[in-house]
Amino acid sequence: MAHLDFEKPLVELERRIEELRAAAAPGDDVSAEVGALQEHARRLQRELYSSLSEWQKVQLSRHPERPYFLDYLGAIFDDFLELHGDRAFADDPAIVSGFARLDGRAVAVIGHQKGRTTKEKVRRNFGMAHPEGYRKAVRIMELAGRYGRPVFTFIDTPGAYPGIGAEERGQGEAIGQALLTMSRLPVPVIATVIGEGGSGGALGLGVANRVLMFEYATYSVITPEGCASILWRDGAEAPRAAEQLKLLASHAIKHGIVDELILEPSGGAHRDPATAATALGKTLRRHLADLSGMSGPELVAQRYARFRSIGAITGG
Repeated sequence: MAHLDFEKPLVELERRIEELRAAAAPGDDVSAEVGALQEHARRLQRELYSSLSEWQKVQLSRHPERPYFLDYLGAIFDDFLELHGDRAFADDPAIVSGFARLDGRAVAVIGHQKGRTTKEKVRRNFGMAHPEGYRKAVRIMELAGRYGRPVFTFIDTPGAYPGIGAEERGQGEAIGQALLTMSRLPVPVIATVIGEGGSGGALGLGVANRVLMFEYATYSVITPEGCASILWRDGAEAPRAAEQLKLLASHAIKHGIVDELILEPSGGAHRDPATAATALGKTLRRHLADLSGMSGPELVAQRYARFRSIGAITGG
């Protein structure tokens, strides 16, 4: 498993356990030694993850083994049919969208996808969508609204792609149209931040009746590296910026930016993707059941009131 620097002691201990098992001759009983090492590993894991810095939690949100949208899609939904293209310019692999079934109910699913291998990361543009990605998402949302399908979005991006071509094709307008479309949908909309929630690229899929967030996910107006390069002209100050941005899930739930925090397995979702997917599936089903009794106008009004209530106006 790929690992972060602070995970190295735990990964090395787990490797020792596997080596001990592999080296044992047939008939050798190494259960006592393995059991002792496993208990040590569990204790070390609790110690490591109970005292993480904000920057280390940011790194966890980007962990190379962390489950991505397509992982959760396969674990939670059935009969997925992907729809491609924005009917204007091209298809954007950084956003995957289409229709699926959740417990037999037809729903729309839309999410950022980063990719695992180098080739896949390049094809998906590291989860940084172009305008056509958001226009494709809008197309799926409009179809969902027309046919009464609930919409699930999954956020995992450093931000929308800031390249010249993307700006020439109207990146800001495309995200703005996504915000407008989501705000008007007469169906339940549930958004989940599963990894990185960066800038307008994240918000473009985030105007929902319920916004959920994984324990080690992040949600911020800018990446720590981007913030550091602006404030201190030095991207190496990213850990310092992470502390100032208040971008963790614990901050988001405290300030009413998200509605529920989804706890991750011990050590993070990458250590037990199946358990993380089960927790996410249960949470999505519960919120969908809560919203399903509301009419279209009620859902739009609730969504509007939700975002109007965020923040406070102070001063005389």
